[in-house]
Amino acid sequence: MEQSTNTGKFSDAPRASGNPPPHRSERRGPFVGRGRPMNVRGPVSGQPAALARPPMQTFGTGKEKLRVIVLGGLEEVGRNCTLLEYGNDIILIDMGLQFPEEDMPGIDYIIPNMSYLRGKENRVRGVIITHGHYDHIGGIPHTVPRIGNPPIFGLPVTAGIVRKRQEDYPGVQINVKEISIDDRLVLGNFQVEFVHINHSIPDAVGVIVHTPIGTVVHTGDWKFDFTPADGKPADFSKIAQIGSQGVLALMGDSTNAGQPGHQISEGEIGATLRTLIEKATGRLIIGTFASMLSRIKQIIEIAQDNGRKVAIDGFSMKTNVEIAKTLGYIKIKPGTLIDINQVDDYPLNKVIVMCTGAQGEERAALMRIANGEHRSVNLVQGDTVVFSSSIIPGNERTVQRLKDTLYRKGAEVIHYQMMDVHAGGHAKNEDIKLMLMLFKPKYYIPIEGNHFLLRENAKVAASLGFPKENIFVADNGQVMQFGEGTGQLTEERVPTSYVFVDGLGVGDVSEIVLRDRQELAADGMVVVVAVIDPKTGSLVGTPQIMSRGFIQMKDNAELIDETQQKLRLTIHGHDRNGATDNEAIKEKIRDDIGAFLFTKTQRRPMVLPVIVEV
Repeated sequence: MEQSTNTGKFSDAPRASGNPPPHRSERRGPFVGRGRPMNVRGPVSGQPAALARPPMQTFGTGKEKLRVIVLGGLEEVGRNCTLLEYGNDIILIDMGLQFPEEDMPGIDYIIPNMSYLRGKENRVRGVIITHGHYDHIGGIPHTVPRIGNPPIFGLPVTAGIVRKRQEDYPGVQINVKEISIDDRLVLGNFQVEFVHINHSIPDAVGVIVHTPIGTVVHTGDWKFDFTPADGKPADFSKIAQIGSQGVLALMGDSTNAGQPGHQISEGEIGATLRTLIEKATGRLIIGTFASMLSRIKQIIEIAQDNGRKVAIDGFSMKTNVEIAKTLGYIKIKPGTLIDINQVDDYPLNKVIVMCTGAQGEERAALMRIANGEHRSVNLVQGDTVVFSSSIIPGNERTVQRLKDTLYRKGAEVIHYQMMDVHAGGHAKNEDIKLMLMLFKPKYYIPIEGNHFLLRENAKVAASLGFPKENIFVADNGQVMQFGEGTGQLTEERVPTSYVFVDGLGVGDVSEIVLRDRQELAADGMVVVVAVIDPKTGSLVGTPQIMSRGFIQMKDNAELIDETQQKLRLTIHGHDRNGATDNEAIKEKIRDDIGAFLFTKTQRRPMVLPVIVEV
């Protein structure tokens, strides 16, 4: 599909002569990288890497359908996971987690549902990870071992973070394969290569999947940054080259699609932070995400230039910095990093504390500093606290309370609404337009975001003239099917219901259990203990009533007495059929006492009957 020379819209006009769209039998062939092909089906050969791209190797007949299914990330921010299936081969792109909503008490996080792969485990050729953020890697320890333990492919920083996280699961072995940006993989019928894009973490890539049907591109999280922290802008040349060879479908990040203009550059943020650090007369405390290695790298470099010491606090941040340092992404001069316990050993104007907690997390470092609970850092007049991150939707009240506390302690507070101290890692709508113009896909599939964000992304494509029927706004689990040059958003759906991780339990917390927790959180619990004669079914003694989270018993003696009386009537009126009837009477107590308490209080606590036979 080419761009019209006059209108800027996309059409199905034939390509210019001399540059026909490649037939699938002419596309790139055996994928090699750094002198070695990576083929999960066969041994590694010693064939040298070709300087020119070889013609594409043909797999399959092309008569089968390519199925594309997003298992997570089309109805939420997080839980990103995409499945591609052709014939007997399946690959997955990303395996992320989603953090729980407010109405999910006790849940640690949510992971993709792998039910569709039950019985197909031996067909999964690999899991490809676009970058090292937890919403793209967080599900790996729980899901990959259950789908046949296929190889996991990621660039060095990504692979390092995946391996480090796996140390928390010593009983689970996974197969992580470190690759480079120039590697090309043969995974059954799929041939995979990568393109460098910019994000807020190093080694973020777009994934290019060549299939017998056509080429599918998955952007991962991305933005275009001409002055990134690592000095490496996105590979526009390769993106344009792939686009000129024909892209069947592009799956594009929707996170910031509703925002106009271009995403701000990390270089601009660095300039602002440099001015801030150079002019600060006191101590700086900078809160940001543990995974924003691009930001952390810049702050450390600016601190070194200004003779400041940097103390890092937050387990995840320290871990990520150590990985980046080991891989050479962050270069730190000896003596720059100090332990958080040493901050008082230096003048205030010579110290930067970099920490987690800018989202107001309860036990994170910044919250403990604000509340005066940190073991080493005590706020003093003249401290400047910088929120070098945006606010995740849903965290607004928590972050505001944190800011209020900091102001009360006399700190100067700076955040992204005051000056450019944060740049997002996701493309805005003008960036998306450029990506679409370069890749020139026939079909566009907005991914990674709530439904309204997918719709905003779809609007961007429509503004360039994409036909409505060629833009697939799908739901989680909705099957997209592609033939030779054709695509369809079908009504077929696969299971994508939430799989909850709660402590050591994976998937053992059901919707029923969650509903019970919600009821307990909302209205509390009443425990009813009744002693019954098993022969006569009559009540023995006075029933006991205990309340947790419902009422203060000492202040509600009258209600307790009335509840006991109601319980006597319920047990006396129950037609008991013998000693095996305890479950029936428990159900009757739950119904009667629950309804009675609702009429008295307009609240319905969980009623837990306990029957004791004597």
